[in-house]
Amino acid sequence: MSRLVIVVEKASDWGSYYPSADVVSAMDYLREPVGGDDERTHVINLCRSYKYLGTGYYVSLLAEARGHKVIPSVRTVNDLRRRSLYGLHIDDLNEKLENFLPARGRDTTDFGVLMYFGETAYPDLQDLARQIFELFPCPLMRIEFERERIWQISAVKPVGLHTLDDAQEDAFAAALEKFSRKIWRRPRARRQYRYDIAMLVDPNESMPPSNKKALKHFIEAGKHLGIEVDPIGKNDYQRLAEYDGLFIRETTASDNHTYRFAHRAEREGMVVMDDPTSILRCTNKIFLNDLMVSRKLATPKTEILYRDDIRRLRDLPDALGLPIVLKIPDGSFSRGVVKVESVEALEKAAVDLFSHSALLIAQEYLYTEFDWRIGVLNHEPLYACQYFMSRGHWQIYNHGAKGTAKSGGFRTVPVREAPSDVVKLALKATQTIGDGLYGVDLKQVGDRPVVIEVNDNPSIDAGVEDAYLGEDLYLRIMQEFLRRLELKRLGIQP
Repeated sequence: MSRLVIVVEKASDWGSYYPSADVVSAMDYLREPVGGDDERTHVINLCRSYKYLGTGYYVSLLAEARGHKVIPSVRTVNDLRRRSLYGLHIDDLNEKLENFLPARGRDTTDFGVLMYFGETAYPDLQDLARQIFELFPCPLMRIEFERERIWQISAVKPVGLHTLDDAQEDAFAAALEKFSRKIWRRPRARRQYRYDIAMLVDPNESMPPSNKKALKHFIEAGKHLGIEVDPIGKNDYQRLAEYDGLFIRETTASDNHTYRFAHRAEREGMVVMDDPTSILRCTNKIFLNDLMVSRKLATPKTEILYRDDIRRLRDLPDALGLPIVLKIPDGSFSRGVVKVESVEALEKAAVDLFSHSALLIAQEYLYTEFDWRIGVLNHEPLYACQYFMSRGHWQIYNHGAKGTAKSGGFRTVPVREAPSDVVKLALKATQTIGDGLYGVDLKQVGDRPVVIEVNDNPSIDAGVEDAYLGEDLYLRIMQEFLRRLELKRLGIQP
């Protein structure tokens, strides 16, 4: 089960609140470890300062050494000292602050607000406070703003509990209660499970990487190995540090919450699939193509188009022939991909796609009845599938079909029955990405296999990718999680 420990520098700092067995002084915490082997300990470090090598710093440092989940972490403490980080990833900051300030505040040049566990007393700034707390998870912070031509964050500073007035103490108490409820939301049966893995899913996603039955298989495979696999959603970001690992079963993108989850999980020292590096390398087709070409791996003939380079667009039919396949760099499940068969269609499609991206990728059209998908886990082939084109369409997924997107048929075969040169090329392609779970899409034109793309978040649906291996497919993936978790427990980098 979970235990909460609140660390204060001096007993008087907690004087305004009810006495609690959860509250200990910093010196008591540093001198004598708390928590047993069968319980997970969460530490909220409320020391007056996190100055390097000061008392507050050592509380967070020793908490991590003892395997406790602590807020703020040492990394957060270090990040808060780096002014170069301020303002990063904060969307529409100037607009948010202009809307927040009343008309009479148009002459305001600087101000600050307090934030308690990502909560603020100002509803208009709540989304901003949440974003900053995700970047710098720290219990008490003051965000300071300044304006010359536009608003910007001038500082993000930890605040001591002893500095709060009565109203602020009430706000802090409410935020602490809300935050601690998240910690205690679901007690862990630590005697039953050796490890806990968060599985990030979106129940409302129209084309998720795994269907509901496959998600259940992952949970059952985890139980078989002593791992609790707990489905979470994008609103569970603050709970992430409770877990030992993160398994993303939601379509990834470098500009949404899936990347933030992966990045934080890696920062917390968790085992994570998909890791943030793999997401960055796989989700942009231009980057991926450049990576494949630099490693001299076979790909379709490819050209990169730039929004303002009309000449390059006009020369494209001579370079690639017709038809041509145009793609936006970050499309998935065949979205943002167009086949054009004439110069007029090419120009029209380019105008439309350039409204979504400054660069496009153009490739020669290679007709095949099906694409190969080779699943790869830690540099080893996992499964082999043939995905057939949607009926009457040139792609696997037909998003122009009436109603929901239509997909073609499939055939799952033992890896040994897939062409050896296809499997070898798939393994070479993932060597350039990482050691995670990937799905490599390839076409075989005659005797020549070519890499179409590498997916960091490959489809694993019950009844499709598991058609040959069955439950063993889910067990193998969970066994890889277990292997990495055991190595981390021993202090060995997986």
